[in-house]
Amino acid sequence: MEMLDIALPKGRLGEKVYSMFEKAGFECPSIREENRKLIFENEELGIRFFWVKPSDVAIYVERGAADIGVAGKDILLEYEPDVYELLDLNIGKCRMAVAAKKNFHDNVNTTLRVATKFGNIAERFYREKCRDIDIIHLNGSIEIAPILGLSDVIVDIVETGKTLLENDLEPIETIVPISARLISNKASYQFKNEIIEKIRLGLSGQVGV
Repeated sequence: MEMLDIALPKGRLGEKVYSMFEKAGFECPSIREENRKLIFENEELGIRFFWVKPSDVAIYVERGAADIGVAGKDILLEYEPDVYELLDLNIGKCRMAVAAKKNFHDNVNTTLRVATKFGNIAERFYREKCRDIDIIHLNGSIEIAPILGLSDVIVDIVETGKTLLENDLEPIETIVPISARLISNKASYQFKNEIIEKIRLGLSGQVGV
């Protein structure tokens, strides 16, 4: 039997996602065992799950190493992988936002310095506003950039806003809401449509779609 390969994001989100697959009738009991394995098969159902870094899910799916997977909308917007987005799972909810030091005033006559690891999202957002920006690519601890004078604002994912507050920053604009999405490789969707649609329906029943 041909297997359907499913890429799950490692961590808390992936565990929530796997529970949804389980409830939809696509379970793989060995995934619940205490081990360090990354690949789990249920031969009877013809499915194989594997854990990957959340930001890599879309790459596995786009290149066909996985037929379907679950990725955050932030990754899909930033990297624009050539995949089908099948369903908003309504979990892993947060937002992409602009944040700055309290009492920040944007002087539109100067170039706005934006620190972020989401350069494409930031660029598109400010291009629509016709705002001249200088993107500073950072991979971590983005919150300290405005404090140390490296940037005027940051563009980052905001869940509760607690980290921002603790660093004397505040969100000033929401760019887009973010949540986990079920995505599919385009060729797989054509050739394995029946099982992929069964999974999509089984998951959509849990998000009220």
